[in-house]
Amino acid sequence: MSKRNPLVSMSIGVGLATGLYGISFGALGTAAGLSVWQTQVLSLLMFSGGSQFAFIGVIAAGGPAAVGAAIVSAWLLGVRNGFYAVRMNPILEATGLKRLAAAQLTIDESTAVSTAQDTSPQQRKGFWLTGLAVFVFWNLMTLMGALLGNALGDPKAWGLDAAAAAAFLGLLWPRLKERQALAVAALAFLVAVISTPALPAGIPVIIAGAVAVVVGGFNLFSRRERS
Repeated sequence: MSKRNPLVSMSIGVGLATGLYGISFGALGTAAGLSVWQTQVLSLLMFSGGSQFAFIGVIAAGGPAAVGAAIVSAWLLGVRNGFYAVRMNPILEATGLKRLAAAQLTIDESTAVSTAQDTSPQQRKGFWLTGLAVFVFWNLMTLMGALLGNALGDPKAWGLDAAAAAAFLGLLWPRLKERQALAVAALAFLVAVISTPALPAGIPVIIAGAVAVVVGGFNLFSRRERS
C-alpha cells in the first residue's frame, strides 16, 4: 500500500478544520434574515471567512439599513487577500480562467500552506489542494448550517447569536503571536467598544478596521532589529 502524501493530508486537514466554521456562518446567515440560498451564494462568491462573519454580524445588528456598512466592513477585512495575491502571483504563474480561480482561492489557509513548502511545484500544489479543500468543505458546511439554522428558529435559544464572535475569534487567535498583532487587535477592540454605544451598527467596525490598518501599516509596535 502506498504511503499517503503529507501535503495532501495537510491540505485536506486544513480544509476540513476551516470548513467546520462554515456551520456557524450558515446558521447565522439565516438568523440574520437571509434565505438559505442567499447565505449559500454569499459564501460561494465572497469566500473569505472573516469578511463573511463581519458582513453577517453587521446585518444582524443593523438590518437592511446597515448593508452599506456591512459591505465596507467585509471589504476592510478582505483587503489582506490582495496582499496575498501579490505574494502568490509569481509562484502560481496562472493565466486566463486559471488566474480567476486562483484569485478566488487566495485566502489565509491556501497562502500559508503554499508558502510553507520548499519548492515551487510543491508550493503550487499546496495552494491548489488547500484552496479547493477549504472551498468545498466551507460551502458544504455553510449549507448544512443554513438548513440547520433555518430549522432551529430563534438563534438565541441555542446560543447561535454568539457564534459569529466565537468563530471569528477562533480564526483570529492563532495569528496573535507577535506584539504588533496583539497591539493592533487590542487597539481596534478598544475603539469598537467605545464607539459602539454612540454610533449606528457597522460604523464602529469600519472605524476599528481603519485604526487597525493605520497601526498595522506603520508597524508602530513591532520590535526593531538590533544592529
